[in-house]
Amino acid sequence: MIQSTVKTARRDTLWRQIKRNKVAYAYIAPFFILFAIFGLYPIFSGLYISFFRWDGVGAMKWKGLDNYARIFSDPTFLVAVKNTVFIGVIAHIPILLGGLVMAYILNSPKVRGKEIFKTIMFLPMVTSVVAITLVFQIFFGYNFGLLNYFMSFLKIPPVNWLGGSGEYIKTAVIIMFAWKWMGWNMVIYLAGMQGISNDVYEAATIDGARPTQTFFRITLPLLKPIILFTLIQSTIGTVNLFTEPYILTNSLTGGTNNQGYTMMLYLLNKAPKGNNIYGVASAVAYVICVAVIIISLLLQYLMSERDKPEKGVRRV
Repeated sequence: MIQSTVKTARRDTLWRQIKRNKVAYAYIAPFFILFAIFGLYPIFSGLYISFFRWDGVGAMKWKGLDNYARIFSDPTFLVAVKNTVFIGVIAHIPILLGGLVMAYILNSPKVRGKEIFKTIMFLPMVTSVVAITLVFQIFFGYNFGLLNYFMSFLKIPPVNWLGGSGEYIKTAVIIMFAWKWMGWNMVIYLAGMQGISNDVYEAATIDGARPTQTFFRITLPLLKPIILFTLIQSTIGTVNLFTEPYILTNSLTGGTNNQGYTMMLYLLNKAPKGNNIYGVASAVAYVICVAVIIISLLLQYLMSERDKPEKGVRRV
């Protein structure tokens, strides 16, 4: 009896608070309504469709987990996963190291015109991906490409970057992908470095620390949360890699021998640009989503593990 009375009192209090703040709720209601329509509904409807066979027009036929089993038994999906992982791992080397090095250089008080350099390096992120890819398509051209033109001065024979047996397609995609994300990471790392107090660096200098020691013992540890953020961001960009290989190879299958075939190309090959197998396409989308979540949690775990003191070691 007492519990029911308490619940009723809480309900009445909550209702009175809602009525008192009804104007505020009215102002924020459009966001939540639009988010429910264009955010939550597609998420749950996509999950629902992934358990059915559906061509987008006819009746839906229940398939259960068959769509997911079909994905992992498809050799082309495994090729797409391997290509995506290879491109992501190799591209992250210049993306992370290049971004850190450039941010460290621009953070130096001796460098002038920092705003110009930051604008130039950040331009790839605000420029149309399609326009950039078309420029790179000309850059990697076989007969009249700029890269082969410059290689000719070194007496190097022309390379069919986007054709032939397809062995250089992933290299071209990696170069373009790294070029795009490096400036983004540089700006974020630079903001993180500028947020570190100069008192820390002055204390390290007084203690006799060298610039390399200052970077690895102070700057890098304090940038760990920012590095984790950029890793997750670029990982999401890797699994969503579509525009670059699609326009460079002018194919939904990643060019010759599926050398540029990525997970997102595989998804769009199923629907809507491919076979209109919306159930399989939805299942692929959720496989990609789960992969991003697992990688993000793994990166967060690895970062946190390094911060833990070793057994028997006492931190001062």
